[in-house]
Amino acid sequence: MTNWQPQARIDLHALQHNLTQVRQRAPGRQIIAVIKADAYGHGLLPVAQALRDQVNMFAVARLHEAVTLREADITTDLLLLEGVNDREELSLATHLNLQLVVHQASQITLLRHTQLRQPVLCWLKVNTGMHRLGLAPAEVDAAIQQLCRCENSQLVGLMTHLANADDPTDASVQQQLNQMVTLGRRHDLPQTIANSAGILHWPASHADWVRPGLMLYGAAPHSAGTISTCRLQPVMTLTAPLLAIRQVQAGDRVGYNGIWQAHQTRRIGVVGIGYGDGYPRNISGDAYVLINQHPARIVGRISMDMLSIDLTDIPAHIGDRTVLWGNGLPTDQVAIWAQTLPYTLFTGVSARVSRHYQ
Repeated sequence: MTNWQPQARIDLHALQHNLTQVRQRAPGRQIIAVIKADAYGHGLLPVAQALRDQVNMFAVARLHEAVTLREADITTDLLLLEGVNDREELSLATHLNLQLVVHQASQITLLRHTQLRQPVLCWLKVNTGMHRLGLAPAEVDAAIQQLCRCENSQLVGLMTHLANADDPTDASVQQQLNQMVTLGRRHDLPQTIANSAGILHWPASHADWVRPGLMLYGAAPHSAGTISTCRLQPVMTLTAPLLAIRQVQAGDRVGYNGIWQAHQTRRIGVVGIGYGDGYPRNISGDAYVLINQHPARIVGRISMDMLSIDLTDIPAHIGDRTVLWGNGLPTDQVAIWAQTLPYTLFTGVSARVSRHYQ
């Protein structure tokens, strides 16, 4: 029976292959696998279950993600990247045995004035140039003293986030690294600096712990190269069925607003996926999908549930499945056509697209 719905096939063997690439790029380092945002759209629990015995820690952004993992009996150490902001969250984080990122003074105050049954393991985040979360380098010495004096906290390391590591020529990355080196000379604490781009292009950022995210899922950070040069394998392959085939004549326009017009007789296919499923509406006119391993150019506007492709001279039948990205068509390329990033594509795949794990 033909499946007439869009699907995201998730290759867990490719996920593990990509983790091996992390180890090869950053040998001997502890690994914090970033699985926030539903594991970048790949499925929080299946990804955690696939990696639970192969990494040292998982990282999530928000407390509800940690709750989901603990309720599923994932006992791997968990790092909460956004930390906590009130006593209720702190109490729950302690109950779940989470490690917390401390990135502002109010969180230190919260730790000092909340009664807990046991100390919380904390990572102090330093703002070395991202200017998002983190204490200024000049504030770090005092913050470390406060955390070390606080009976509710046990400081286990320093961390920062690289803003431009996807560009291997950007001098600001070295400036960020220099600030962490300076702090490392003053404080004998483990450090975690490298995201995926840092792992791939800045060996000096590897420090004690690395935090792979995007590269685990088989996409290369912007400007960091292609998945082939980075030796990564796509984990998600997004597919959808061919719903209809028809001929259009010269002068016929396809789709909303008629932005594409046939200049001669063409064979047009309709694929059962659209922006309601997470395929980008603003895709460029150069974009194509794969059908039976042949590239088929997208024509006309992307609709909520469908898109049209040019099947002229391409062998295809109703029910055949098209590849929107994944095996044979890198997500990085689709992101270029859509003027976005692979992160946006992965996390934008909607809940009505079923995930199938292999």
